[in-house]
Amino acid sequence: MSAHVGFLLAKFCETLRMIYLGCFLLLCGLTHVMASYPIWWSLAVGHQYSSLGTQPILCGSIPGLVPKQLRFCRNYVEIMPSVAEGVKIGIQECQHQFRGRRWNCTTVNDNLAIFGPVLDKATRESAFVHAIASAGVAFAVTRACAEGSATICGCDTRHKGPPGEGWKWGGCSEDVEFGSMVSREFADARENRPDARSAMNRHNNEAGRMSLNDNMFLKCKCHGLSGSCEVKTCWWSQPDFRVIGDYMKDKYDSASEMVVEKHKESRGWVETLRPKYNYFKPPTERDLVYYESSPNFCDPNPETGSFGTRDRICNLTSHGIDGCDLLCCGRGHNTRTEKRKEKCHCIFHWCCYVSCQECVRVYDVHTCK
Repeated sequence: MSAHVGFLLAKFCETLRMIYLGCFLLLCGLTHVMASYPIWWSLAVGHQYSSLGTQPILCGSIPGLVPKQLRFCRNYVEIMPSVAEGVKIGIQECQHQFRGRRWNCTTVNDNLAIFGPVLDKATRESAFVHAIASAGVAFAVTRACAEGSATICGCDTRHKGPPGEGWKWGGCSEDVEFGSMVSREFADARENRPDARSAMNRHNNEAGRMSLNDNMFLKCKCHGLSGSCEVKTCWWSQPDFRVIGDYMKDKYDSASEMVVEKHKESRGWVETLRPKYNYFKPPTERDLVYYESSPNFCDPNPETGSFGTRDRICNLTSHGIDGCDLLCCGRGHNTRTEKRKEKCHCIFHWCCYVSCQECVRVYDVHTCK
């Protein structure tokens, strides 16, 4: 009997040991994911995003928040839909800017790491995504404040300088400083580790936010009889987000490669970044930085997150990266014809409508082999 009890006890202890080991490995894996990936971005996709307008945000249900982000969410829950909207427009702009490249900013369904393993490495692509997402958060929060969607913020009353000749301050200047502060407090809250990746993410996040400040412009409205513009009122406005996307895409193309250096401080070993090449101009706070090479994204690779370029539409006449030669990585392309219905022979009738016929046109569509 005692031998039987001893056997059961041994099996029980072995089971406990295995459960403990499994939980330990799971916790380590989760900690690694949370440390290396802003999985709270998943708030901007799927069912969570679609329900933002119909039910309040439960901060505790947002995956991957560190304590500082959780406190921020609970204290300023009314602007969290704008935070999610900002990540959403950042993702959409990324997909527009990279629509003709081998990596086209594809998101992964049913995965908290919405870009898959692509952002695990400190590449140019990671730099751009962090920058455009942080800019998107600042942009959406700033716009929501100006539109009166939140009670804790509003218009910017700190006009920069006296009015110019023929116009005066008026309207609602968008408070980009407040929007950038929200983005900085929330997006950067998890980037407090003394390693190179946190340093890179902080730098690129701030570069994205600074792009908003650099592209603010005076927007004016005329007042007077028959649009005579006797009086003109002006206010500071953010540009269309496409302007920010174009600006950051230029920064991606000219991103600076860095190397990692370690040095010891009072808090322990700290990693910092320095330019890899001394004969290039060092990056400014407005430039993007990275320190790992990108994969070629030609072939599917689950380890790098590459989907490959097979069946992607390419431009036969282009000599750029969207052309069939480069996008298809030398594998060649297939061509098929496609019929499309389009409006044609449109006539303007006085007054005031346009009538059109419907025509069928045939197009050649080229896809990578």
